[in-house]
Amino acid sequence: MNEFELIDEIVHALGRAAAGTWVRLGPGDDSAVTAVPPGAELVSSIDALVADVHFPGAADPELIGYRAMMVSASDLAAMGAGPGFALVALSLERDDAAWLRGLGRGMGEACIELGLPLVGGNLARGPVTIAVSVHGFAPAGTALRRSGARPGDGVFVTGSLGLAAAAVARGGLDAARPGDLDPLAAGYFRPRARLEAGQRLRGVATSLIDLSDGLLQDLGHVCTASGVGAELVGAAIPVADGVRREHVLGGSDDYELCFTAPAEPPALGIPVTRIGTIVAEPGVRLDGAPASGGYQHFGRG
Repeated sequence: MNEFELIDEIVHALGRAAAGTWVRLGPGDDSAVTAVPPGAELVSSIDALVADVHFPGAADPELIGYRAMMVSASDLAAMGAGPGFALVALSLERDDAAWLRGLGRGMGEACIELGLPLVGGNLARGPVTIAVSVHGFAPAGTALRRSGARPGDGVFVTGSLGLAAAAVARGGLDAARPGDLDPLAAGYFRPRARLEAGQRLRGVATSLIDLSDGLLQDLGHVCTASGVGAELVGAAIPVADGVRREHVLGGSDDYELCFTAPAEPPALGIPVTRIGTIVAEPGVRLDGAPASGGYQHFGRG
Protein backbone atom coordinates (compact mmCIF):
# COMPACT_ATOMS: atom_id res chain seq x y z
CA MET A 1 0.00 0.00 0.00
CA ASN A 2 1.20 3.54 -0.62
CA GLU A 3 1.45 6.34 1.95
CA PHE A 4 -1.97 7.80 1.16
CA GLU A 5 -3.75 4.45 1.34
CA LEU A 6 -2.17 3.84 4.73
CA ILE A 7 -3.29 7.27 5.95
CA ASP A 8 -6.82 6.41 4.80
CA GLU A 9 -6.65 3.26 6.94
CA ILE A 10 -5.83 5.34 10.02
CA VAL A 11 -8.54 7.93 9.34
CA HIS A 12 -11.12 5.20 8.82
CA ALA A 13 -10.09 3.50 12.08
CA LEU A 14 -10.40 6.80 13.96
CA GLY A 15 -14.03 7.27 12.96
CA ARG A 16 -15.74 9.99 14.99
CA ALA A 17 -12.55 10.61 17.00
CA ALA A 18 -11.51 13.06 14.25
CA ALA A 19 -14.42 15.47 14.87
CA GLY A 20 -15.02 17.88 17.74
CA THR A 21 -16.43 21.19 18.91
CA TRP A 22 -13.38 23.25 17.94
CA VAL A 23 -12.60 21.42 14.68
CA ARG A 24 -13.40 23.37 11.53
CA LEU A 25 -11.40 21.13 9.16
CA GLY A 26 -10.00 17.75 10.14
CA PRO A 27 -7.85 15.11 8.38
CA GLY A 28 -7.52 15.19 4.61
CA ASP A 29 -6.09 18.61 3.75
CA ASP A 30 -2.61 20.13 4.09
CA SER A 31 -3.47 21.48 7.54
CA ALA A 32 -6.25 21.24 10.08
CA VAL A 33 -8.33 24.28 10.99
CA THR A 34 -9.50 24.75 14.58
CA ALA A 35 -11.14 27.47 16.63
CA VAL A 36 -10.08 28.80 20.05
CA PRO A 37 -12.77 29.52 22.67
CA PRO A 38 -13.24 33.21 23.46
CA GLY A 39 -11.05 34.39 26.33
CA ALA A 40 -8.95 31.22 26.31
CA GLU A 41 -5.23 30.58 25.89
CA LEU A 42 -3.82 27.68 23.90
CA VAL A 43 -1.80 25.11 25.90
CA SER A 44 0.42 22.86 23.76
CA SER A 45 2.75 19.91 24.26
CA ILE A 46 4.44 17.25 22.13
CA ASP A 47 5.76 13.78 22.97
CA ALA A 48 7.82 11.38 20.85
CA LEU A 49 7.19 7.75 21.80
CA VAL A 50 9.83 5.35 20.47
CA ALA A 51 9.33 1.60 20.09
CA ASP A 52 11.09 -0.43 22.81
CA VAL A 53 11.77 2.76 24.78
CA HIS A 54 8.30 4.13 25.54
CA PHE A 55 6.31 1.02 24.61
CA PRO A 56 7.12 -2.60 23.69
CA GLY A 57 7.48 -2.68 19.92
CA ALA A 58 5.85 -6.11 19.66
CA ALA A 59 2.82 -5.18 21.79
CA ASP A 60 -0.73 -5.09 20.46
CA PRO A 61 -1.09 -1.90 18.35
CA GLU A 62 -4.49 -1.07 19.87
CA LEU A 63 -2.88 -0.92 23.31
CA ILE A 64 0.01 1.14 21.93
CA GLY A 65 -2.37 3.64 20.34
CA TYR A 66 -4.46 4.08 23.48
CA ARG A 67 -1.39 4.54 25.66
CA ALA A 68 0.22 7.00 23.24
CA MET A 69 -2.78 9.34 23.33
CA MET A 70 -3.36 9.14 27.09
CA VAL A 71 0.24 9.75 28.14
CA SER A 72 0.48 12.71 25.75
CA ALA A 73 -2.81 14.23 26.93
CA SER A 74 -1.58 13.95 30.52
CA ASP A 75 0.61 17.01 29.83
CA LEU A 76 -2.56 19.05 29.34
CA ALA A 77 -3.91 17.81 32.67
CA ALA A 78 -0.64 18.90 34.27
CA MET A 79 -1.39 22.48 33.23
CA GLY A 80 -5.07 22.46 34.21
CA ALA A 81 -6.09 22.67 30.55
CA GLY A 82 -9.24 21.33 28.96
CA PRO A 83 -9.11 19.24 25.76
CA GLY A 84 -8.70 20.90 22.38
CA PHE A 85 -7.24 18.72 19.62
CA ALA A 86 -4.29 16.47 18.75
CA LEU A 87 -1.95 15.80 15.82
CA VAL A 88 0.07 12.62 15.25
CA ALA A 89 3.18 11.93 13.15
CA LEU A 90 4.14 8.28 12.61
CA SER A 91 7.21 6.63 11.22
CA LEU A 92 6.94 2.93 10.34
CA GLU A 93 9.44 0.41 9.06
CA ARG A 94 6.93 -1.29 6.71
CA ASP A 95 3.46 -0.79 5.23
CA ASP A 96 1.39 -2.81 7.70
CA ALA A 97 -2.26 -1.82 7.24
CA ALA A 98 -3.56 -4.20 9.93
CA TRP A 99 -1.15 -2.73 12.50
CA LEU A 100 -2.22 0.79 11.56
CA ARG A 101 -5.90 -0.09 11.90
CA GLY A 102 -5.25 -1.41 15.41
CA LEU A 103 -3.25 1.69 16.32
CA GLY A 104 -6.06 3.88 14.99
CA ARG A 105 -8.68 2.02 17.00
CA GLY A 106 -6.70 2.49 20.20
CA MET A 107 -6.05 6.17 19.52
CA GLY A 108 -9.67 6.71 18.58
CA GLU A 109 -10.94 5.12 21.79
CA ALA A 110 -8.66 7.34 23.88
CA CYS A 111 -9.56 10.48 21.92
CA ILE A 112 -13.29 9.88 22.37
CA GLU A 113 -12.86 9.29 26.11
CA LEU A 114 -10.81 12.48 26.40
CA GLY A 115 -12.95 14.63 24.13
CA LEU A 116 -9.72 15.34 22.24
CA PRO A 117 -10.25 15.01 18.46
CA LEU A 118 -7.32 13.87 16.34
CA VAL A 119 -7.39 16.35 13.46
CA GLY A 120 -4.41 15.36 11.31
CA GLY A 121 -0.85 14.12 11.07
CA ASN A 122 1.86 12.63 8.91
CA LEU A 123 3.26 9.23 7.94
CA ALA A 124 6.84 8.37 6.92
CA ARG A 125 9.16 5.37 6.66
CA GLY A 126 11.66 4.90 9.48
CA PRO A 127 12.14 3.41 12.96
CA VAL A 128 8.78 2.99 14.69
CA THR A 129 8.03 6.29 16.40
CA ILE A 130 4.77 7.95 17.39
CA ALA A 131 4.93 11.73 17.88
CA VAL A 132 1.77 13.13 19.46
CA SER A 133 1.15 16.87 19.68
CA VAL A 134 -1.69 17.79 22.04
CA HIS A 135 -3.38 21.16 22.39
CA GLY A 136 -5.84 22.33 25.02
CA PHE A 137 -7.48 25.46 26.32
CA ALA A 138 -7.50 27.30 29.64
CA PRO A 139 -9.12 30.63 30.53
CA ALA A 140 -6.51 33.36 30.09
CA GLY A 141 -4.11 33.51 33.02
CA THR A 142 -5.32 30.31 34.73
CA ALA A 143 -2.97 27.63 33.39
CA LEU A 144 -1.15 25.96 36.28
CA ARG A 145 2.64 25.74 36.49
CA ARG A 146 5.35 23.95 38.43
CA SER A 147 6.66 27.14 39.94
CA GLY A 148 4.05 28.20 42.50
CA ALA A 149 4.66 25.91 45.50
CA ARG A 150 5.22 27.74 48.80
CA PRO A 151 6.41 26.59 52.26
CA GLY A 152 3.47 25.28 54.26
CA ASP A 153 1.58 23.95 51.22
CA GLY A 154 0.49 20.35 51.36
CA VAL A 155 1.77 17.88 48.74
CA PHE A 156 -1.01 15.78 47.21
CA VAL A 157 -1.29 12.98 44.63
CA THR A 158 -4.27 11.54 42.82
CA GLY A 159 -5.04 7.84 42.55
CA SER A 160 -2.60 5.11 43.56
CA LEU A 161 0.92 4.64 42.27
CA GLY A 162 3.31 2.01 40.96
CA LEU A 163 1.24 -0.24 38.66
CA ALA A 164 3.06 0.58 35.42
CA ALA A 165 6.53 0.30 36.95
CA ALA A 166 5.59 -3.05 38.49
CA ALA A 167 4.32 -4.22 35.09
CA VAL A 168 7.62 -3.31 33.43
CA ALA A 169 9.59 -5.03 36.20
CA ARG A 170 7.49 -8.19 35.82
CA GLY A 171 7.82 -8.26 32.03
CA GLY A 172 5.59 -9.98 29.51
CA LEU A 173 3.90 -6.82 28.21
CA ASP A 174 4.38 -7.99 24.60
CA ALA A 175 1.78 -10.70 25.25
CA ALA A 176 -0.93 -8.36 26.62
CA ARG A 177 -4.23 -8.19 24.73
CA PRO A 178 -6.87 -5.43 24.87
CA GLY A 179 -9.65 -7.58 26.29
CA ASP A 180 -7.57 -9.43 28.86
CA LEU A 181 -5.43 -7.08 30.96
CA ASP A 182 -4.58 -7.74 34.59
CA PRO A 183 -4.25 -4.69 36.90
CA LEU A 184 -0.52 -4.27 36.28
CA ALA A 185 -0.78 -4.42 32.49
CA ALA A 186 -3.82 -2.12 32.58
CA GLY A 187 -1.82 0.37 34.65
CA TYR A 188 0.82 0.43 31.91
CA PHE A 189 -1.28 0.31 28.74
CA ARG A 190 -4.43 2.10 29.90
CA PRO A 191 -3.41 5.06 32.09
CA ARG A 192 -5.93 7.89 32.40
CA ALA A 193 -5.02 11.49 31.66
CA ARG A 194 -6.62 13.40 34.56
CA LEU A 195 -8.01 16.27 32.49
CA GLU A 196 -11.10 16.89 34.62
CA ALA A 197 -9.15 16.86 37.87
CA GLY A 198 -6.56 19.24 36.43
CA GLN A 199 -9.24 21.72 35.43
CA ARG A 200 -10.84 21.56 38.89
CA LEU A 201 -7.47 22.47 40.39
CA ARG A 202 -7.31 25.84 38.62
CA GLY A 203 -7.42 28.52 41.28
CA VAL A 204 -6.88 25.87 43.99
CA ALA A 205 -3.43 24.35 43.44
CA THR A 206 -0.29 26.46 43.74
CA SER A 207 1.67 24.09 41.49
CA LEU A 208 0.88 21.02 39.40
CA ILE A 209 2.74 18.28 37.49
CA ASP A 210 1.88 14.86 36.11
CA LEU A 211 3.83 11.83 37.28
CA SER A 212 5.41 10.69 34.05
CA ASP A 213 8.98 10.16 35.25
CA GLY A 214 8.30 9.08 38.84
CA LEU A 215 7.06 10.67 42.06
CA LEU A 216 10.43 11.70 43.47
CA GLN A 217 11.82 13.06 40.21
CA ASP A 218 8.67 14.95 39.18
CA LEU A 219 8.14 16.44 42.63
CA GLY A 220 11.80 17.42 42.48
CA HIS A 221 11.03 19.41 39.31
CA VAL A 222 8.31 21.28 41.20
CA CYS A 223 10.64 22.03 44.08
CA THR A 224 13.40 23.27 41.76
CA ALA A 225 11.03 25.48 39.78
CA SER A 226 9.49 26.87 42.97
CA GLY A 227 12.74 27.31 44.92
CA VAL A 228 11.50 25.11 47.80
CA GLY A 229 11.82 21.58 49.20
CA ALA A 230 9.42 18.83 50.21
CA GLU A 231 9.10 16.55 53.23
CA LEU A 232 7.27 13.32 52.36
CA VAL A 233 5.75 10.74 54.71
CA GLY A 234 6.40 7.29 53.30
CA ALA A 235 3.44 5.63 54.98
CA ALA A 236 1.07 8.18 53.41
CA ILE A 237 2.04 7.46 49.78
CA PRO A 238 -0.81 5.50 48.10
CA VAL A 239 0.84 2.33 46.80
CA ALA A 240 -1.38 0.32 44.44
CA ASP A 241 -2.35 -3.25 45.32
CA GLY A 242 0.24 -5.80 44.25
CA VAL A 243 2.99 -3.17 43.98
CA ARG A 244 6.18 -2.82 45.99
CA ARG A 245 7.23 0.53 47.41
CA GLU A 246 10.35 0.67 45.24
CA HIS A 247 8.15 0.63 42.12
CA VAL A 248 6.55 3.86 43.33
CA LEU A 249 9.74 5.60 44.42
CA GLY A 250 12.06 4.53 41.59
CA GLY A 251 9.57 3.83 38.80
CA SER A 252 7.62 5.96 36.36
CA ASP A 253 4.59 6.05 34.05
CA ASP A 254 1.84 6.59 36.62
CA TYR A 255 0.37 9.69 34.91
CA GLU A 256 -1.43 10.67 38.07
CA LEU A 257 -1.26 14.29 39.21
CA CYS A 258 0.98 15.66 41.95
CA PHE A 259 0.05 19.12 43.19
CA THR A 260 0.59 21.52 46.05
CA ALA A 261 -2.11 23.54 47.78
CA PRO A 262 -2.43 25.54 51.01
CA ALA A 263 -5.52 23.58 52.10
CA GLU A 264 -7.36 20.35 51.37
CA PRO A 265 -8.65 20.55 47.78
CA PRO A 266 -12.31 20.25 46.85
CA ALA A 267 -13.59 16.92 45.53
CA LEU A 268 -11.86 16.04 42.25
CA GLY A 269 -13.96 12.99 41.42
CA ILE A 270 -11.00 10.66 42.07
CA PRO A 271 -9.06 9.69 45.22
CA VAL A 272 -6.62 12.33 46.50
CA THR A 273 -4.01 11.75 49.23
CA ARG A 274 -1.84 14.20 51.12
CA ILE A 275 1.68 12.76 51.21
CA GLY A 276 3.77 15.59 52.63
CA THR A 277 4.49 19.29 53.06
CA ILE A 278 6.43 21.93 51.15
CA VAL A 279 9.30 23.42 53.18
CA ALA A 280 11.83 26.19 52.62
CA GLU A 281 14.93 23.96 52.59
CA PRO A 282 15.63 22.74 49.03
CA GLY A 283 15.44 19.07 48.09
CA VAL A 284 13.00 16.20 48.46
CA ARG A 285 13.20 14.17 51.67
CA LEU A 286 11.35 10.96 52.49
CA ASP A 287 10.85 10.34 56.21
CA GLY A 288 13.62 12.82 56.88
CA ALA A 289 16.24 11.38 54.47
CA PRO A 290 17.21 12.80 51.06
CA ALA A 291 15.39 10.91 48.29
CA SER A 292 15.67 10.77 44.51
CA GLY A 293 14.82 8.43 41.68
CA GLY A 294 12.80 8.04 38.51
CA TYR A 295 13.18 7.68 34.75
CA GLN A 296 15.79 9.56 32.70
CA HIS A 297 16.40 9.29 28.94
CA PHE A 298 20.06 10.21 29.27
CA GLY A 299 21.15 8.92 32.66
CA ARG A 300 24.68 9.41 33.86
CA GLY A 301 26.96 6.50 34.40
